[in-house]
Amino acid sequence: MPHFMDANLPLNIIEEEAILDFLSSNVPAPRAAVYLTFIAVPSCDFWKLSAMSGNPAVVMRLVASAYAMAEKAGAIVRRVLQSGELGIVEKTGANDLQTLADRLVQQSICASLSKSFPKITIIGEEDLPEEAVKEDLIESGQSEDILQKSCPAEYSALKEEELVVWVDPLDGTKEYTEGLLDHVTVLIGIAYGGKAIAGVINQPFFNYQLGTESADMGRTLWGMPGLGAFGFELQEVPDGRRIVTTTRSHSNKLVTDTVDAMEPHDVIRVGGAGNKIIQLVEGKASAYVFASLGTKKWDTCAPEAILLAVGGKLTDIHGSALCYDANVKHMNSAGVLATLRNHQYYASRVPQSVLQALKP
Repeated sequence: MPHFMDANLPLNIIEEEAILDFLSSNVPAPRAAVYLTFIAVPSCDFWKLSAMSGNPAVVMRLVASAYAMAEKAGAIVRRVLQSGELGIVEKTGANDLQTLADRLVQQSICASLSKSFPKITIIGEEDLPEEAVKEDLIESGQSEDILQKSCPAEYSALKEEELVVWVDPLDGTKEYTEGLLDHVTVLIGIAYGGKAIAGVINQPFFNYQLGTESADMGRTLWGMPGLGAFGFELQEVPDGRRIVTTTRSHSNKLVTDTVDAMEPHDVIRVGGAGNKIIQLVEGKASAYVFASLGTKKWDTCAPEAILLAVGGKLTDIHGSALCYDANVKHMNSAGVLATLRNHQYYASRVPQSVLQALKP
């Protein structure tokens, strides 16, 4: 029997009608029967090989790699916690901590990205000394599911050197040290032209309250505007309910005044920017309000991309877009306002005193 991938078969043909047209006009009858036999068998790898043969766009390869890196990062975060040796140090104070997990995950993600995509710009939260990274921290795998998805046309021709990756190795570090494990995430955001265009969020301890074994614990969410978001079930807060999620450890008068101005039915105070965005897309909150300094671009890039992918919006407290260029200041100096729906309502409720106090 002849091999099913003929040398004359165009590798970029992946649509069924195109394949059948090609076969009927170019393949002799006996060989056509062989081709059609493979096409008709659901278990064969024909479709996978065809999709892969098109050489996925750079950004899709980057997202596929980021997904695998985030999965590895989640395992590292769990392993450090299980060891009982968190290696905690204070960076600027008791509410700004760094652990061994922060350090190892940033080394893992940044070194892995640099190895696979040497021309991209990578900006990580932790200021770490340059040192050799152990080989077991390097992740070279990719998500096959992501590689097989079609890249939005507007991103299909992007080059490595045009992309900026923002990495928060452990969002919710304080909560991690306090045992509030469901607040913890790993964030990898991808930006082009100053805009968040793809994001990956790993929750290392998803479902940990159920007593799940470590090997089965955690989940990874990802999304890209124009393509969609994956790894969770999109839900919305019931109509008419205003539930605001905000900081649990970095509050001040500006924050409380702004939250109160939203006239919420309920307020949820939790840690981690990534965690708060997950609350929005899973219907636990309708707005994330943080009218203060505190979050940085690595906190918001990945969450914003996922939120955009499902029709949501993330801005500063003025309603202005955040910029993720490589040369921007890292601090989100005018706070954060994020919603799944009705963004304008929440933006219109921000007190003038707050707008005047927080300049972009």
